[in-house]
Amino acid sequence: MASAAAPDQAQPGAEGREPEAAAGQCRGGGACGGAMRVGLGRDFHRLAKGRRFLLAGVELPARRGELGHSDGDALAHAVCDAILGAAGLGDIGELFPPSDPAWKDADSMALLRRVFSMAKAGGWRLAGLDCAVTCEEPKILPFRAEIRRSLALALEAPVAIVFVKGKTAEGLGPIGKGKAVEALAVCLLERARADGRAEAQ
Repeated sequence: MASAAAPDQAQPGAEGREPEAAAGQCRGGGACGGAMRVGLGRDFHRLAKGRRFLLAGVELPARRGELGHSDGDALAHAVCDAILGAAGLGDIGELFPPSDPAWKDADSMALLRRVFSMAKAGGWRLAGLDCAVTCEEPKILPFRAEIRRSLALALEAPVAIVFVKGKTAEGLGPIGKGKAVEALAVCLLERARADGRAEAQ
């Protein structure tokens, strides 16, 4: 069983191979045009007693927490998928499959740092990230600043370009009944020059 630090060290994917990450190449080996790319991520988790409620590695006080193969951090997972989609590198279920015991109880922020390092290897940097978390409880606003800082640190970006909003489902569906949480993330990646600055448009 992997330790909390293992996701930073292990090779992602069932076969231990990273997708193509060379600058200017998509997964099929063809050229990817454009200096900016948009990615969308979504994650949905049941809530259960005895679990921690984590958002971007920040633990919020709650009666129930996310149920998952890893630590269940829905926001970290949504951001992972947004970045992977924008960079054309697959998705979180492909790279860190729940069927693999290596990712049991894995630190989702370690997975996010791993994903972002792959995007960086492909010549990308974060230009913007906007997220929405929907749950009946806990309230997100009192913890928003800490959640934004955690994401910004993992993505090597200024806090000013990272935002998180809390929403409720107005009592509707499993989220409204306090049985689940949903996280959505939209990211904008831009090509970085060798000096780390964005390419000119």
